[in-house]
Amino acid sequence: MNKNNLRKKLSEMAYNVTQNSHTEPAYSGMYNDFFETGVYHCICCREKLFNSKDKFKSSSGWPSFTNAIKSVALCYIKDESYNMIRTEVRCGKCNAHLGHVFDDGPEPNYKRYCINSVALGFEKK
Repeated sequence: MNKNNLRKKLSEMAYNVTQNSHTEPAYSGMYNDFFETGVYHCICCREKLFNSKDKFKSSSGWPSFTNAIKSVALCYIKDESYNMIRTEVRCGKCNAHLGHVFDDGPEPNYKRYCINSVALGFEKK
């Protein structure tokens, strides 16, 4: 999907997050305290990204997951913005910015995929 079509399809916040690597305000996203059973997908291309069984309450202000559905669902980019070194997470299919991954999650892999709600859609199971 091209950027003009995405601009029409997405809210201004979702467009800025996914296409310009912005971040939604903490605790503002609809999936932050949402724990229904299903699958989270990329809002831009509908690629399946995260399973609800891997979601946990991190109290970070954004939806947090321990794993991606499959390794190729995401791509990782070194992010040195804001005088920090982080790992940016993007959709492996359409390259939309999703959020960041940190090494402070729960056992066993200690990963916390910190994802913007506006970058996600949800399919209930």
